[in-house]
Amino acid sequence: MRDHEPAPGHAAPRLSTKEAAELLGVKPETVYAYVSRGQLSSRRTPGGRGSTFDAKEVEALARRNRRESSGSPGSGGDMSVRTRLTFIDKDRYYFRGVDATELAARHSYEEVAEWLWTGRMHPGTTFTAPASSVEAARRAVDALPEHSGPTDRLRVAAVAAAVADPLRFDLAEETVLGTARILIPTLVAALPPKRSGHRDEDSLAQRLWGRLSVGPATKPQLRVLDTALALLVDHDLAASTLAVRVAASARAHAYAAVSAGLGVIEGPLHGAASGLAHRLLHEVLDLGDAAPVIAQELRAGRRIPGLGHRLYPGEDPRARVLFALLEEIPEAAPALAAARDIVATTARHTPLHANVDLALGVLTTSFGMEPSAGETIFAVARTAGWIAHALEEYGERPLRMRPSGHYVGPKPPQQLPG
Repeated sequence: MRDHEPAPGHAAPRLSTKEAAELLGVKPETVYAYVSRGQLSSRRTPGGRGSTFDAKEVEALARRNRRESSGSPGSGGDMSVRTRLTFIDKDRYYFRGVDATELAARHSYEEVAEWLWTGRMHPGTTFTAPASSVEAARRAVDALPEHSGPTDRLRVAAVAAAVADPLRFDLAEETVLGTARILIPTLVAALPPKRSGHRDEDSLAQRLWGRLSVGPATKPQLRVLDTALALLVDHDLAASTLAVRVAASARAHAYAAVSAGLGVIEGPLHGAASGLAHRLLHEVLDLGDAAPVIAQELRAGRRIPGLGHRLYPGEDPRARVLFALLEEIPEAAPALAAARDIVATTARHTPLHANVDLALGVLTTSFGMEPSAGETIFAVARTAGWIAHALEEYGERPLRMRPSGHYVGPKPPQQLPG
């Protein structure tokens, strides 16, 4: 008889939190993450201490985890990832089952982030950072060369904030959520303001605006920026998010996991793509016609930035929402017209639709921001999603994201060189 198999006529045995954690190969606090996700049930024994868990249920979950992390014979892991965060379906996407575009239209970035993290809405929530975290991040960022890019600054700020946090190695859910609520405003505060006398007040979008634009923001402009942040919170397993989950699988702390995402997002095919769209829009505005600009791009063998998305057959829903908001702002009209010209010109040969990078390009162009501003918006927004994915991964079996390479080199053993 197995250790936890009940004898005939006896109640099914129960395991303590520590015993369940040992069987699952996780930390005790992770057992409760399984409970919160509905993968495991718990019960408190009257007069007892702590919760107990049905042994058979724990064993079944442990077997399932082993199957999912074993992959095919000879492999070290399974890159298929279960997630309760984002679902993408044709021309729509959802955060925890709720239409993401509707969430972004009705709630602030901070509220959408809380929804993604906890599945609960907290109206009016704002993120603030303690002076110690901001000071550490600013000192580190100020030491960088003047030509440093925004992602360089954000990466350094994340590292500095981590060093200032003695609780960074605590991976309990509430601790990680506390880290997230501090880290995101710290990243924004570490970026140098564009104008002297700027004061950080109100929403995160207002604070970020002061790092992107010289002029003060109108309410419609802030609404566009806040909506952009909310729309970009998460987008399933994008390249940077996968890097975050790999780091979290190795039990890197939240700051390190975010740093992994920032290391990937700078690529021209990911977070930096909006900067390329920004420059393209400026060229079209300068010439007054998209045709010669598109022709030059194609002649140089370059893809047209801001067009097409592998997950959406039609227009990117994030772009659709931002374009609708930008249409209400008169100063955005020229850049919007240039974007439509780009889409129409390219569509003569290739049926590609606008994606969120083109929409961010219109936003940054219309409001006098630098080409890198879209990358900054993307990185700050996506930090919330990275934290959500890290939390999910902390609840999974450690090091499950360890695939084996398919070796195609010379057959060993080879003669020692030299």
